[in-house]
Amino acid sequence: MGIFSRARDIIQANVSDLLDKAEDPAKTIRLVIMEMEETLVEVRAQAARTIADQKEMRRTVMKLDQAQANWAEKAELALSKDREDLATAALMEKQKVGQTANMLKGEVEVLDETLRAFEDDIAKLEAKLREARSRQNALMTRLEGAQSRARARAMTRGSRVDEAFSRFEVLERRVDMAEGRAEVYDLAPVPKSLEEEILELRTNDAVAAELAELKARMQQKH
Repeated sequence: MGIFSRARDIIQANVSDLLDKAEDPAKTIRLVIMEMEETLVEVRAQAARTIADQKEMRRTVMKLDQAQANWAEKAELALSKDREDLATAALMEKQKVGQTANMLKGEVEVLDETLRAFEDDIAKLEAKLREARSRQNALMTRLEGAQSRARARAMTRGSRVDEAFSRFEVLERRVDMAEGRAEVYDLAPVPKSLEEEILELRTNDAVAAELAELKARMQQKH
């Protein structure tokens, strides 16, 4: 496919229709953008070559115009010397150079039209590329949102969540058992040893003696 037909097909293509018909819109839009970028590079390269050719032709035309002026001077010189034959020959060369110059001028005009077409195609391709990239961004945003929602729904509605909560319940039961084993010791008092009971008796006697002494002091004050 030629560069012009490729560019025309892309310019005329409807990105929305391509995405509606695509089985994988994300992949399709990537391929469309790659095709546009490659075509745009080729069109610009061809336009650059056309500009270079045009400049070269214009330089050649300037040289041919100068050559015509030179042959005209030579014809005048020959005629001034009564050399009509040389003057005629010089004018014939001038005519040949003029024909070549006119032909090149016509080609320059054709290149002007070609460059205008290139300029128009480049502008339209760039607009299409912007549209495609914009749609790609919107499409990827929607796709990422859909994937996130799908993961969230799978997490909240799937068996993995139920399994996780079941494991929490098992762990909670184990913690309850551990706490129960620790709290069971508080349900009944621990039996006192003989030493503890004797020490408690002595402490009670000392407290009773100190209390009696305190009462006696208070009575003496009254």
